[in-house]
Amino acid sequence: MKSTILKIVLAIGIIVLGYFVYASIMEPIRFEKTLTQRNTRIVNQLKDIRSAQTLYKQFNNKYTSSFDTLIDFLKNGQIPIVKMIPDPTDTTYSRTINDTIGYIAITDSLFSNRPNFKLNELPVIPYSNGQRFDMKTDMVDKGGVIVPVIEIVVPYKVYLSDLDQQDVVNLIERQKAINRYPGLVMGSLTEATTDGNWE
Repeated sequence: MKSTILKIVLAIGIIVLGYFVYASIMEPIRFEKTLTQRNTRIVNQLKDIRSAQTLYKQFNNKYTSSFDTLIDFLKNGQIPIVKMIPDPTDTTYSRTINDTIGYIAITDSLFSNRPNFKLNELPVIPYSNGQRFDMKTDMVDKGGVIVPVIEIVVPYKVYLSDLDQQDVVNLIERQKAINRYPGLVMGSLTEATTDGNWE
């Protein structure tokens, strides 16, 4: 009787121990999978912001640090549709005349192929309980030329706050150890680039 009880207790102990070993192996795998999914979604949103800001800069010769200004520009701005025709006074057919034949809304130009796109959600960081992207702009001197710059940073702690905090701390420390920003960054306030640290 004692040996049967001992075998049952031992079997239960082995099952419990096996579960904990399995869970300890799977936890980092689940964390990395969640991190990858969230990074992908946020990167796609940063790319949308970059496209909008690039177009804004074409019209205004600078970036904007205000999402309200950017969204208003996207909602109400228009891009001219230009038709190039040969200059009838040019017998060499090397000159052209640009003729504006209409306008297209900027949102239609950028996001027309995405029927579920919500412009008002552009400033909001996914998985962050409503926090907005920290978007900074400036003008810097690059070799005697003043150029506009933009930077958006998204710390891991903002969009991973609901995950195991020890995993998040470990990830942050790993990034710091290799001199990388602990999160996602698009652009720079010191260099004329809109590249992201994921590229």
